[in-house]
Amino acid sequence: MNDKIRDILDQTAKLPVKAATLSDDADLHEAGLTSFASVQLMLALEDAFDIEFPEQMLNRRTFASIKAIQSAIAELTQTAA
Repeated sequence: MNDKIRDILDQTAKLPVKAATLSDDADLHEAGLTSFASVQLMLALEDAFDIEFPEQMLNRRTFASIKAIQSAIAELTQTAA
C-alpha cells in the first residue's frame, strides 16, 4: 500500500520532491501539498483503492502524511469488507 500511495503522490500532488524521499510521518503540506493537489490526491486514491472518503475524513489531518493516508485507507477498506 505504501508504494502505491507514493506513486499516486508523485502523479497527482506535484510535490517539489519525490514521495520516495519522504518519511511516512513527513508533513505533506510542509512538503508542498496544496489544497487543490489534496483533492486530486483524494480522487486518485479513491479510484486506486476502490474507496470513498466520507465527509468527516475530508480534512487536512487525513492527508497530513503518508502514514495518515495509510491509516485512513486501512480504516475504509476494513469497514467496506
